[in-house]
Amino acid sequence: MSLLAVDIGSSSCKAVAFASDGKVLGHHTSSYSPEFPQPGFAEINPEVFWDAVCASCRMVAKSLSDPVRALCLSSHGETFVPVDARGRPVWNAILNQDVRAVEEARWCEDVIGREKLFQISGHFTHAMYPIPKILWLRKHQPEVFSQTKSFLTLIGYLLQKMRLPPYADYSLASRFLAFDIHQQSWSEEILAAVAIEKKLLPNTAPSEAFVGKLSCEEAGSLGLPSGIPVVLGGHDQPCGALGLGVIDDGRVSDSIGTYECVVAASQSPATNEKAMAASLNTYCHVVRDRFVTLAYFPSGVMVKWFHDLLFADGSERHSTNAQEFEIYAQLERDAPKGPTGLYVLPHLIGTCNPEFNPNARGVIAGLGPGTGRAEIHKAILEGVACELSMMTEAVAGAAGKFSDIYVTGGGTRSTLGLRLRAALTGCNLHLMAQQEAVCLGAAILAGTAIGEYANIPQAVAALVKESTMIAADPQVSQEYKAQAQRYRQLRSMMVQQA
Repeated sequence: MSLLAVDIGSSSCKAVAFASDGKVLGHHTSSYSPEFPQPGFAEINPEVFWDAVCASCRMVAKSLSDPVRALCLSSHGETFVPVDARGRPVWNAILNQDVRAVEEARWCEDVIGREKLFQISGHFTHAMYPIPKILWLRKHQPEVFSQTKSFLTLIGYLLQKMRLPPYADYSLASRFLAFDIHQQSWSEEILAAVAIEKKLLPNTAPSEAFVGKLSCEEAGSLGLPSGIPVVLGGHDQPCGALGLGVIDDGRVSDSIGTYECVVAASQSPATNEKAMAASLNTYCHVVRDRFVTLAYFPSGVMVKWFHDLLFADGSERHSTNAQEFEIYAQLERDAPKGPTGLYVLPHLIGTCNPEFNPNARGVIAGLGPGTGRAEIHKAILEGVACELSMMTEAVAGAAGKFSDIYVTGGGTRSTLGLRLRAALTGCNLHLMAQQEAVCLGAAILAGTAIGEYANIPQAVAALVKESTMIAADPQVSQEYKAQAQRYRQLRSMMVQQA
């Protein structure tokens, strides 16, 4: 028996098959590239997603000796597909990174009100969300808007390709900017304010909902047995939080990738003044009757920028991942023992919480003639740790205090980076045994839906294990006290000027 989880990202699709004890039985990733037809636009033919899902599922299925018993999906948020009455796309999928609807996003806040929008939806207006982009289509592409019967989530579109009802789970519906997270239904008040009919939005259901069974033809496209149940799934961030055991108050995760995202779970949404001040997102978890509150910032972007500088001569084409990892390990061994005295703001593509200033840019302050790449490498890790400390303070202020963070993602390969994060946040970091947290969360939903696990807490207790704990070092925290304070001063000044 195996549970198949498929996570659809904005640039790749990953399928992972798990045994009932959480062991990975097979995995495959298919990549694709967005299209950028104009500045600020980001689109992709939705068939590209379907083809990638089929390819990844087929490759995993070939490697399995145990049959797949259930399939569950997760995806990045905000991307949507306009479809006509026959379910055919009338436009490309508009991606989450698309920011064409800046004017419409501002208008939404003006007509609804910033506080009311947050109290209903748990979100603040931004051009990434579907509602402003739907308004943009209505204004700039009226023929597309008039042909559209429904604006589907990416998962909804893929379910329709499987000839199943194109539901949106509560977590992805929350990312539209028009979902009442308290009532767990589309907000009549928001939709009336922006004059969008509810019938244009998908029907909603809990993340663990059983959607249907694969027919013979669609199962053949996916390389799977016909008749297997399909479970709805949801947004990748709460799926990842579930895969890290973040289901109750006081447990917090940190996913360290291109963006670094801190997620706390709670029994009610954090729509309080502190959450508003930090512009946090608080919305429906993929776990029934639970909510997530999150803050995020671009961290891996800065690390990748430095990586590209190191390999600017093209030598990366002749090096393996192991060789590159050893280069970074050597940089960490060569790094100064204490604070570098450099200040790196990792805002190459703008800030996220609390300002969401797209005009902010990265800064390296304090360079001298003797500054080497080992110092710069450590300074980047210091800057990321300083930024993370601000995110954890914001989440703790809104959702409740915590002393432990459960971490996953590519950034966990840096021991120095983890130690700095632990010291500057004052939290113990728990590195998880299973790093495929998003897919594990989806597999937990699938297994619970078909009765493999009695309930989600039982599944978490059985499957979510840690491998290493890095304790917060109070001595290192004290050494960085002055540098962390100056980091915040520099950050405030630079963001205000941007």
